[in-house]
Amino acid sequence: MNWHPLTSTEQLDEVLQESKETPVVIFKHSTACSISSTAKSRLERQWQGAGLDHVKPYYLDLLSYRPVSNEVADVLHVTHQSPQLLLVQDGMCTYDASHLSISVDALKKKITA
Repeated sequence: MNWHPLTSTEQLDEVLQESKETPVVIFKHSTACSISSTAKSRLERQWQGAGLDHVKPYYLDLLSYRPVSNEVADVLHVTHQSPQLLLVQDGMCTYDASHLSISVDALKKKITA
C-alpha cells in the first residue's frame, strides 16, 4: 500500500478534484491511539492483493494536521472519528467507517469506478 500524505487544506481541494477521475480513500489516523494503529495495520494487510490499484490512498495524521482533519469532516459532511476511513468518489464521501469496522471488503462493495 502506497500512502500519500494529506497535509494541507489546499491539498484536500486537489484530492476532491482527483476523486472525480478515480476513487480515493482518506485514512484519518491518530498516532497515539492503539485502536487506530490496529485498524491501519489491518487495512494495509487487507489492501495487498485486493485489486484496489486504481484507488489512491491518502494518510492523514490527526495529531499533526488537526485543521486538515476538521476541514475533511466539514467539506465531506462526516462526523469526525479516529481512526476513520473515507471513500471519496466524484467529490463526495460515499463510504465512511471507523475504528475496527474499517474493512477492505466493505470498501470494495462501495467503489463504483
